[in-house]
Amino acid sequence: MYPKSLESLINSFMRLPGVGRKTAERYAYSLLNSLNDEKIDSFISSLSGIKSIKRCEKCGFLTDNYICDICENPIRDKSIVLVVEEPKDVIAIERCNEFSGLYHVLNGVISPLNGIGPEELNIDTLLNRVEKDSVSEVIVATSATVEGETTALYLARLLKDKTKVSRIAYGMPVGSSLEYNDETTIMKALEGRNTIN
Repeated sequence: MYPKSLESLINSFMRLPGVGRKTAERYAYSLLNSLNDEKIDSFISSLSGIKSIKRCEKCGFLTDNYICDICENPIRDKSIVLVVEEPKDVIAIERCNEFSGLYHVLNGVISPLNGIGPEELNIDTLLNRVEKDSVSEVIVATSATVEGETTALYLARLLKDKTKVSRIAYGMPVGSSLEYNDETTIMKALEGRNTIN
């Protein structure tokens, strides 16, 4: 029904999470109707640019270098590491402009039902950082879900003899992700963190 190139674009949009056929068609029509050649070239260039994005070798956050800007920043407090599930959680916390330590991105949580065990997560790098970088506190900021709690307890057991381990406070609604909370809620959760026993 559609020209092959337009059908291909619609199918590409449908690969995105939560995008069905009708939404994909709207996106495709929007590109066709509102963008001139220069804007389309810019859009294509932006899509091509994500090929150069990789995980920071130290923390697992996204970067186009080997080490991300946060890890390279000499002003950051290198003795405190905040552990999060995904790169988008780093962005949510950074919007608060209150946390001055470093991050560690696990790239998920322990979820046996989904076949995700500790070995699939970025945990070994965290253990190495704690031992080599004189980390005085690890703050675990996984979601307040069963999987997030399981991951937090697992990390607490691994790290309990190596450094202080704390958990962000429950100022955030149970079952929510960091990315969906406002800056004040995240800031209060960080301020009210508790040590994991």
